[in-house]
Amino acid sequence: MEIHTIKGIERVENIEIYFEYDHMDDSFPTLVLLHGFLSSSFSFRKLVPYLIKEFNVISIDLPPFGQSGKDYRYTYSFRNIAKSVVLFLEGKNIRKFSIIGHSMGGQISLQLIKSHPDLVDHAILLAGSGYQPGYSEKMKMVSYLPFFSFGIKRYLQKSGIEKNLKNVVHDPTMIDDEMRQGYLGPFIKKHDIFRALGRMLRDKEIDLLKEDLSDIHTPCLLIWGRHDRVVPLDIGQRLHDDLPNSELVIIEDTGHLLPEEKPEEVYQLIKEFLGVASPT
Repeated sequence: MEIHTIKGIERVENIEIYFEYDHMDDSFPTLVLLHGFLSSSFSFRKLVPYLIKEFNVISIDLPPFGQSGKDYRYTYSFRNIAKSVVLFLEGKNIRKFSIIGHSMGGQISLQLIKSHPDLVDHAILLAGSGYQPGYSEKMKMVSYLPFFSFGIKRYLQKSGIEKNLKNVVHDPTMIDDEMRQGYLGPFIKKHDIFRALGRMLRDKEIDLLKEDLSDIHTPCLLIWGRHDRVVPLDIGQRLHDDLPNSELVIIEDTGHLLPEEKPEEVYQLIKEFLGVASPT
């Protein structure tokens, strides 16, 4: 069966959203992929080739990351980003789907399900973030200073791409130039992203609380790397306890970047969870 790949940018209200859509057939179930903080749809590049065997797959660059808009006037709260994703999908006439969220994308997925439970059949959270507070009022005030965005840029430059990648994978030998360039690229082209990150700091709300999560009855598969140093396994265990219809699976010898480190294993778990048979 022929796969039609569409890449493009759509304007949703006051922000541009970049997407990659691998479409086979309208009868196939649709998966929506949401990446993590400081990342982009690039992080799913090893997982997508497996998923497109049985699904229509749409990967989205969440604002202000990747090739999506970085408008300083946009509200970068997780709740509003989730709203923009819904409006984007409605514009594509996608009104029923399952969702895969990695790290921050997991929390945005939960926000989306909370506000639109009728849209999502299943959710797969790959080391989905949770239980983070909003930033302090002092930090929010500092973010208004004219040179705050330069401070963010300098901090990220100082930490370095190599250090950041080593923090998110269990086996550092897998880091290559393709990874380095793929994750670093969006940050060296424009300064706008650093201004947007300052705005994101101010806009971020408290993550969904236990009472919010207990109201989510969408079937959720939680996949965690045993050696995740970014969103530790105990977060996955708490989410499993608080989400009433959830299953937690732990992958050994794996860190935070599950779609990069164990794409085939993650695919098999997703396929089994969704009960999809391979096409004949």
